[in-house]
Amino acid sequence: MSKGSSILLAAVVGIAVFALTYVYFGPKSDGGDTAAVEAADVEIAKDVERYKVPVSDAQPSKGPADALVTIVEFSEFQCPFCARVLPSVKQISDTYGDDVRIVWRNLPLGFHQNADPAAQLAMEAYAQGGNDKFWEVHDLLFANQKALTRADLENYAKQAGLDMNKVKKALDEKAHSKQIQEDTTLAGTIGARGTPNFFVNGRNLRGAQPFAAFKTVIDEELATAKKLQEQGVTKAQMYATITKDGLTKAAPPKPQQRPGQPDPTAVYKVPLQGNEPQKGPDDALITIVEFSDFECPFCGRVEPTLSAIQDKYGKDVRVVWMNNPLPFHKNAKPAANAALEAHAQKGDKGFWAMHEKLFSNQRGLTTENLEKYAKELGLNMNKFKAAIEGDKYASTIQKQQALSTSLGARGTPAFFINGRNLRGAQPLAAFEAVIDEELKKAKDLVAKGTPRSKVYEKAIANGETAPKTAPAPAAPDANKVYDIPRPKSAPSKGSPKAKVVIQEFSDFQCPFCSRVNPTMAQVMDEYGDKVEIIWRNYPLPFHKEAHPAAQAAIEVYEQKGNKGFWQYHDILFQNQKALTRANLEKYAAQIGGIDMNAFKAALDSGKHKAAVDADIQAIAKAGARIGTPSFFINGKLLQGAQPYAAFKAAIDKELKN
Repeated sequence: MSKGSSILLAAVVGIAVFALTYVYFGPKSDGGDTAAVEAADVEIAKDVERYKVPVSDAQPSKGPADALVTIVEFSEFQCPFCARVLPSVKQISDTYGDDVRIVWRNLPLGFHQNADPAAQLAMEAYAQGGNDKFWEVHDLLFANQKALTRADLENYAKQAGLDMNKVKKALDEKAHSKQIQEDTTLAGTIGARGTPNFFVNGRNLRGAQPFAAFKTVIDEELATAKKLQEQGVTKAQMYATITKDGLTKAAPPKPQQRPGQPDPTAVYKVPLQGNEPQKGPDDALITIVEFSDFECPFCGRVEPTLSAIQDKYGKDVRVVWMNNPLPFHKNAKPAANAALEAHAQKGDKGFWAMHEKLFSNQRGLTTENLEKYAKELGLNMNKFKAAIEGDKYASTIQKQQALSTSLGARGTPAFFINGRNLRGAQPLAAFEAVIDEELKKAKDLVAKGTPRSKVYEKAIANGETAPKTAPAPAAPDANKVYDIPRPKSAPSKGSPKAKVVIQEFSDFQCPFCSRVNPTMAQVMDEYGDKVEIIWRNYPLPFHKEAHPAAQAAIEVYEQKGNKGFWQYHDILFQNQKALTRANLEKYAAQIGGIDMNAFKAALDSGKHKAAVDADIQAIAKAGARIGTPSFFINGKLLQGAQPYAAFKAAIDKELKN
């Protein structure tokens, strides 16, 4: 072969290899870890906030890989807002055709217990049949959002013609958890905390937006893409080129402090007893104390973030669990007892195994299910049942709640990172910002001779024990006694001779009033005849159905006394969003023995309006400023849906006096 022929052959082979490489890689992926398409070296306008959101063939997609606009959708199958946006997404595909590609990423929220299993099925459909099967199952799941049980999921898999043995194995073993977790972690990193969340060529659009909102952004991106084409950028390079300089991490939200809450820049002294459940070594440089509630959806939502933290920081971080079951989560305290009993029987391993089951089934924390989970973990069932029935860990839980309250961390979840407070289900970036700061301090301590095992103790040694800030201007003086005479006749429970009288000013339409009801029940269970609770009406003016509901409750009280009132009271709170006149009558009839003609006449005539208004005026006369619910404990004001520990402290103080 001549030298010229050799050169020609080499050139042909080179072109062929290039062509094959493009055919193999080009249509499949770009912009992500498996990307084979490089970004073109052109200048992209930086006048919009844009994120670099990886895309690869691991994610289901609709539309060509070389579309001019790529929309990455973070979504989940049980979210009603995700279903609500489907017509907008369909209209995008119908309008823009091959100019737009939709890429799916999973973000199952912790408080939607069926969202993760549904995501597992959808990803199994993708594994078995690619994009076609994924979108077929996607449509079935969204068409049946309220029917996503295991049996339902298997039924949809059959309808889609999937291999059922593989489906059952995938659901049993949660085969696609790694990818789902990667999607969830990425979402938190780039600030996509809720669903649905869209990134249009990296530009974030949150929520179930109308088509017009998408159209505005898409049209702008198409114009940008066409200009880039004129500069020589190929369609296959487009997404990687447009997002090449995009943000890879959302800025953490700026910490804010409200009156009575911990200062996020201060260090607080959060003591450990040494017997709390923990994950991570005793000598970790960073200790994260987590105050949490197994029924709280936000606590469930932050769990993947905590897992990501431990994956990233390894032995430098430990997470210590403390319980703060909120009073309006009726199953939270039994769940806390269940987890602590698992800890007592099988140590940290047992606790975290139960912890995982509880958070995976937040809406199914019944006694029956708690026992089921205990059996699955191989616990001693006699001891377990006794712990739940006897509220075995009530004292431990109460002490942890009191500590949380004293630190100003009343809501859940709340975190103290080497004593630094971080409130709520924050994204990974927010945790990283605090951890990185504290890790540097911890390493400095070690460098100066502090043993790793003593770093946490040293870090919080001089910490605050309560928020420094003064209460809000309108906050009541805890020691002021308001003169609010008890009415001649008012609904009550407990002994009229009780040493502690609690006048509860409440509103049947107020969600916070509903939340505090379990706490008041706990007060009566704990204190019995030592306490009397007197009901007073305080319907807020913007709750249009609250005043009629209060009048209806007074009429029931007149006819059926305390027993009838509290029964009606419970029905009204169970149906807070359905307090129309027709419903008030329906609920009264459910009590039994109510003269419905007299009941209707009382509402028609406004017979009890003056009595309701008298309760409102009693507050004004006493010079108090309140919202709902408000409690006057022997005349001292306790404002809001406080945890049980706050009531206990106030009641014990009065009993002592």
